[in-house]
Amino acid sequence: MFHETTFQGKIALVTGGRSGIGYAIAKQLLQLGATVIIVSRKEEPLLKAQQELSAFGPCDALACDIRDTERIAVLVEHIKQKHGRLDILVNNAGGQFPALAEYISDKGWKAVIENNLNGTFFMTRDMAKAFFIPQNNGTVVNIVVDMLRGFPGMVHTGAARAGVENMTKTLAQEWSGHNIRLNCVAPGIIESSGLSTYPPQVQEMFDAARAAIPLKRFGDPQDIANAVCFLASPLASYITGITLYVDGAQHLNYDKMGLPNVLKSFL
Repeated sequence: MFHETTFQGKIALVTGGRSGIGYAIAKQLLQLGATVIIVSRKEEPLLKAQQELSAFGPCDALACDIRDTERIAVLVEHIKQKHGRLDILVNNAGGQFPALAEYISDKGWKAVIENNLNGTFFMTRDMAKAFFIPQNNGTVVNIVVDMLRGFPGMVHTGAARAGVENMTKTLAQEWSGHNIRLNCVAPGIIESSGLSTYPPQVQEMFDAARAAIPLKRFGDPQDIANAVCFLASPLASYITGITLYVDGAQHLNYDKMGLPNVLKSFL
């Protein structure tokens, strides 16, 4: 389905591209011919990721806090001066922490909303104004979460990502006249080395989760990269305003109370 020239001549920006899902997305875009710019807040690990990713194609990097519109303006100018255009934006950067709602502080709530919702909007708005609208062309893929039936144990990120999903639907309509497509990818539980660091109660929850997911496994970053590249590619040229769940059907039948029950066990 994909070819090494699928994104030839395209400039793609991946936020949170130094590790995990963002790294896998950046790598696959490079392997399919794109020039990729990765951003994250911490410069040292970002530059290390850039060096590694450059083995797969032309990779640029710039430290940027997506919550800071002044830093985004610097990023816009960097892209204009070095690349001259932008074709694809993947809003992957985000952060959250597990907590029961009654224990989330004002600071914790605001931090997640500022990063996951506001930062995603700021990046989307500013890249559209600088590139996509003047070009009359552009593609945005927003990474969200499985919040179809709520997100117990992470109410802050569930609320933020639901906002991103609604923003995506709204802008898919508002900007359709500019030939700008916007879609979301909602990952399920993604397998990574970090899963093994959790305490036994959480490990038991993961074991139960694997058994409950209809496909009987967790995803991996490549599963998400595949979905993102599809939605960003010409293969999806008539798809806009949707959320693609990449979760083995977890969103259809999974017991969402596993995480909050584990959190309660620590009290």
